[in-house]
Amino acid sequence: MENLLVELFVEELPPKALKKLGEAFSAAIADSLKAQGLALADAATTPFASPRRLAVHVAGVAVQAEDKPVSHKLMPVSVGLDATGQATPALLKRLAALGLNESIVPNLKRAGEGKNEALFFDSMAKGATLAEGLQKALDEALPKLPIPKVMSYQLHENCERPGWSTVNFVRPVHGLVALHGTEVVPVSVLGLTAGRATQGHRFEAVVSPVILRNADSYAAQMESEGAVIASFAARRAEIERQLHDAAAKIGGGAKPVEDDALLDEVTALVERPNVLLGCFGQEFLGVPQECLILTMKANQKYFPLLDLTGKLSNQFLIVSNITPDDPSAVIGGNERVVRPRLADAKFFFDQDRKKTLDSRVAKLGNVVYHNKLGTQLERVQRIRKLAGEIARHLNSDAEKTERAAWLAKADLLTDMVGEFPELQGIMGQYYALHDGEAPEVAHAIEAHYHPRFAGDTLPVDNIGAATSLADKLDTLVGIYGIGLVPTGDKDPFGLRRHALGVLRILIEKQMPLDLVSLLQLSKAQFPGEVVAESVVVDVHGFMLERLKNYLRDKHFEAGEIEAVVSQNPTRIDLVIPRLEAVREFGRLPEAAALASANKRIQNILKKTDAPSGSADLALMQEAAERDLLAVVNQLAPQVTALLQNEDYTGALTQLAGARQAVDSFFDSVMVMADEPLIRNNRLALLKSLGDLMNQVADISKLAS
Repeated sequence: MENLLVELFVEELPPKALKKLGEAFSAAIADSLKAQGLALADAATTPFASPRRLAVHVAGVAVQAEDKPVSHKLMPVSVGLDATGQATPALLKRLAALGLNESIVPNLKRAGEGKNEALFFDSMAKGATLAEGLQKALDEALPKLPIPKVMSYQLHENCERPGWSTVNFVRPVHGLVALHGTEVVPVSVLGLTAGRATQGHRFEAVVSPVILRNADSYAAQMESEGAVIASFAARRAEIERQLHDAAAKIGGGAKPVEDDALLDEVTALVERPNVLLGCFGQEFLGVPQECLILTMKANQKYFPLLDLTGKLSNQFLIVSNITPDDPSAVIGGNERVVRPRLADAKFFFDQDRKKTLDSRVAKLGNVVYHNKLGTQLERVQRIRKLAGEIARHLNSDAEKTERAAWLAKADLLTDMVGEFPELQGIMGQYYALHDGEAPEVAHAIEAHYHPRFAGDTLPVDNIGAATSLADKLDTLVGIYGIGLVPTGDKDPFGLRRHALGVLRILIEKQMPLDLVSLLQLSKAQFPGEVVAESVVVDVHGFMLERLKNYLRDKHFEAGEIEAVVSQNPTRIDLVIPRLEAVREFGRLPEAAALASANKRIQNILKKTDAPSGSADLALMQEAAERDLLAVVNQLAPQVTALLQNEDYTGALTQLAGARQAVDSFFDSVMVMADEPLIRNNRLALLKSLGDLMNQVADISKLAS
């Protein structure tokens, strides 16, 4: 058993894909070796990934896997043997295909019974050698990597037929290393034969090529001789350390912008990180900092520096791939490059403010939202009406809400948002404040996109919340209503995200709004038969499925969620209080028995048409049914009062008092009596009991 190192040396890999490529390459090689018995199931695996290499280190890999028993199913006994027990021609042919002859027939094993009895041949399969197993692992792993776009290229000059053979990979591969301990494993891939030589840093390697001594010296040799931190995780940690150290040297509480995606991308761009400090002119700080931060991150991959209050400074951090003795040329070059980017942002900002948002709204009529749903202007008109109605239901300022909705999409026509779509809403807020709009209106323009992703903040006030709800509901009803339903992983219009956003606003801001009524209001804004007649029911069901996922993330049990959500709730703000009540009810000693009784009641009522009206005491023959009726009549007003006060825990606790009467009823009363009047009366009693018990949740879902 020795440790194994495999490396592909390639041209610069796509930075946004590098992390996943490294993890996938490592996992695929290790999993294949484990599956073939060449590595232990718990063998330690270390991935490596840099801009010019994918590699993996697997601990404890055998030269050859152990032999293992294999059982070959041949055919049914009735087909393989004749009446005298001799092999049939069919069996002899099958044996010949396996390289066996008739002499093996007496040693064949039988398994199964009757018609299912079959003949089996047991043998020992020779374990794969490491060369065979690693070759198989490479051949299977490379085509399955999450490559964003495959590149076709001709094999280079070191191959057997340079210029004649074409291969496919994410980038041209120029080297293959495969070391088992100190020995090279004879494998080949993409026209390359494995060796022990690789290349280090393009400019700063101490030696070239780097000749690897053994599988375990890879990381150390790459760093000391190749000037490369090969591990993605180690390189990322080093960049993060240097960023914070550089910020600490500046003092004053300076800190780099936190952005995991940017950190991953920069880690994928450098092999030997060196963090440097740059700056830009103070005059650019008059531009909204979101614009400056975005252009520095997106275009230049810099880390802007913020002060203690989160305000942008005119300094930024550069992650360089070289470490010169005098870094001034590198810093100066980056400062010259960033200046025109910031100048563009300033120009866009200055130009955009020459027109008011209100003056831009009419031009939204030239922008198609969807060919079946009209223009952005028509959409804005729908959102404005819906947002105003929501604001009135919330006793909020409908006039300001409608104003915010009217202006919410106007910044889509600005130069800044045209250049940076990520700033929509943010720029609308700045431009609205510049135009003299009320602060609440301006903030609602930005807030109406929230929540934009899982864990994002919600609109702060009701004006923003109403505008956000209207925007998301219009998208849900419109897009879903024309049949563009999300399927699998495909959700191009973000309907799942919009649904979760609506649910979060209703729940987390405790808004007393009826979801079905909101959907009906939204549907009413669409003319004629643009959206499907069933869209309200369909979208409500779609949103309840998203609600289940949301509640699971809140650590509610599946049975608790089903008990509440199966009742198709429309007051979403009351779902969590109901769930908490169900959870408390489930802890009561009477809960299991009442849940089982409720399930039994529902099963009985499903099999027959329950009569309308109340049970008649005069038709009751058994004491147990009279006692149950008394309990139902006693509990009904108490439970109703508690429900009116939204005291769901109290209501379910009260219902626990019915357990003894319910148990006695089912122990001594035959519900399906022969006499129709008696039977219907008992069914009416059970229906009254079931209705009473299920007002908070369907507690039968709690039954095991």
